[in-house]
Amino acid sequence: MLQGILHYAHYLLEGSIDKNETVIDATCGNGNDTLFLSNVVGKNGHVLAFDIQDDAIIATKQKLEENNRTNVSVIQDSHANLQAYIPTNEFLIGGAVFNLGYLPKSDKSIVTKGQSTINAINTILQYLKTSGLIVLVVYHGHEGGEEEKEIVLKHVMKLNQRKYHVLRYGFINQRNNPPFIIAIQKR
Repeated sequence: MLQGILHYAHYLLEGSIDKNETVIDATCGNGNDTLFLSNVVGKNGHVLAFDIQDDAIIATKQKLEENNRTNVSVIQDSHANLQAYIPTNEFLIGGAVFNLGYLPKSDKSIVTKGQSTINAINTILQYLKTSGLIVLVVYHGHEGGEEEKEIVLKHVMKLNQRKYHVLRYGFINQRNNPPFIIAIQKR
């Protein structure tokens, strides 16, 4: 059976992340992916969860508290600045997830941007473990979404195929700009 976009994103991440690793939720939003990653890495693993919006930070912290998760650092900052939160050059990231677009039920004028997303991708790729994945769920049916989609696609299509596998997964017969996945695996 074909998996829905979010289920497939989680499937990919769960298959590539090991217990006790540090992982990134580059856009923590309402905390669903953050909670998922927290469970995948286990109590001795760690999640760095980023968002720029107060509502996202509050919602994520609440979800983590309700589920007794303490292995997460919730950081109110752009994912473009995640380099500042990486402790050493030898640090390894087990995986990362992005949900591009805007925070559901929130201010639709606050959206992720192509260049900040590329900056974050490039930083994560420097520290990503071999066989690790970056999974981007690309929501592009909003103002500025098409531009970000094109910028990100253009960038990832140019990644060296000897170093990375890049996958695009999505449904092509749905209306209203259906989201799709870009998955980048470090070889």
